[in-house]
Amino acid sequence: MSPISEYQALLVYLAVAVGIAVLATVVGAVLGPKKGGRFKLMPYESGNDPAGEVKRFPVHFYAVAMLFIIFDVEVAFLWPYAVSAGTVGVVGFFGLLAFTLLLFVGFLYEWYKGVMKWH
Repeated sequence: MSPISEYQALLVYLAVAVGIAVLATVVGAVLGPKKGGRFKLMPYESGNDPAGEVKRFPVHFYAVAMLFIIFDVEVAFLWPYAVSAGTVGVVGFFGLLAFTLLLFVGFLYEWYKGVMKWH
């Protein structure tokens, strides 16, 4: 069995996944509504008309929440490495180092964009 044929099923899987993503994006762009109406721009409050003055949460709350989730998921991915650190050796360590470095670069980018600043 040639090395390419071992990955043939994976390539087919990726091609189908990318095809579905592209198809969903194109269909949404072609058939979706083009203008926002009164109801689309209205704040959503449990299906009812909003009562009183509507205050929206600042975007910083959501950005910090996403940051928390990202680092929480990082811990979930670090757990298998911690369990099998002796068997994966140096290759596993460098993979873990690359993963952590990638997350750290994302964190620096968010910091650079001012997500952590509160006004």
